[in-house]
Amino acid sequence: MTRYLVSHENPTGRKLEDILMELRADVLTRCTKISSDERPEALHVLANNVKVLDHLTEAIELAQDSTQLLNRAFGPSEADKGGPPRIGEA
Repeated sequence: MTRYLVSHENPTGRKLEDILMELRADVLTRCTKISSDERPEALHVLANNVKVLDHLTEAIELAQDSTQLLNRAFGPSEADKGGPPRIGEA
């Protein structure tokens, strides 16, 4: 089991969308640092990073949708208080 996400074993973990948003912010910071570099390599990396940002945004939206679905169906997660998982096995 991962050590980053909230789970029965890791009640102090974080939500997937929060981790992805932090990662997106880091990629965006890197983009701004190379945005004025006109060398072909920098332009290529910047173009790749823009695509990565788009994928991260899509992943954030999916993770948020899953969280909203679970909240509507089962109420807020109690994993941070040692509660059982809302779906799946402990």
